[in-house]
Amino acid sequence: MTDPPKGEWTLIDWIRRRAGGDPTAVPIGPGDDMARVVLGDTDCLITTDTLLEGTHFSLSEATPRQVGYKAMAVSLSDCAAMAAEPVAAVAWTGLPASADMAFAEDLCRGLLEAAERFACPLVGGDVTSWTGRLVIGTSIIARAAGVEPVRRSGARAGDALFVTGRLGGSLLGRHLAFVPRVAEARTLARAVTLHAMIDLSDGLSTDLGHVCRESGVAAEVDAAAVPVSPDAQRLAERDGRSALAHALSDGEDFELLFAVGADDAARLERERPLGETPLTRIGRVVEGRGVTLIEPDGARRELAPRGYEHFRGGGPA
Repeated sequence: MTDPPKGEWTLIDWIRRRAGGDPTAVPIGPGDDMARVVLGDTDCLITTDTLLEGTHFSLSEATPRQVGYKAMAVSLSDCAAMAAEPVAAVAWTGLPASADMAFAEDLCRGLLEAAERFACPLVGGDVTSWTGRLVIGTSIIARAAGVEPVRRSGARAGDALFVTGRLGGSLLGRHLAFVPRVAEARTLARAVTLHAMIDLSDGLSTDLGHVCRESGVAAEVDAAAVPVSPDAQRLAERDGRSALAHALSDGEDFELLFAVGADDAARLERERPLGETPLTRIGRVVEGRGVTLIEPDGARRELAPRGYEHFRGGGPA
């Protein structure tokens, strides 16, 4: 009997060794935020996401409309992670048997709200019902539209690391109402050369680890530079964890983390192409493996990936 996977990335690695297809037809396969597929003389990018009641949301705290909005926004955030332009979406749901028409319509209103906001029409899907809790998923087709898709694997030693927005405390409600950074990602991709990028869905400590792992590099994060959200401060007052710990590991911020060269880093800090959207240099890419957190006093410690990971050991996460 084989041992169960240690987590979702163990399973993803297993899939990558066996899937992906012809690299001419599938230039980007499993492991990035979107796959890239060649269709004749053009190509498209594809992503898919699933949200589960009890894991990604609670209906005691969120309305069906908020859940629908989040489901679409999560996939739109994958588009942002690769600086892609959304084109069309499909959605599917497993409704609880107790759900009525008003519930279903409200769920769909949320999907449509996010889709329309980003000119990404909902073109189809599937509706089922069952005896379990609410399940909802989305898939989006996108295009490069003049911007080369940004992968996780291009970070190199000497790069500067930036994040958009402020991090931590999304559980207080922001995870249901965030705005995917689609426009910001495309603005950045036109302003500078993005070596690597990812959206912060699982937490900075975990998602930066993904970039390092895919790029074959290490990273250093300056603790004092990490932009901490007011929600992270409020959670810290409630639970005794530091606001920084929340910013590093809470997840579902859906901000962008990216790596650029030194000249482009200076240009971003000088020109601020995102206007009022916060843009913060938080550290650097170095040779080696792993992620190091540098405290204000200069002390260094390993920044372990403490964000959420599905399928840990085959049991409850």
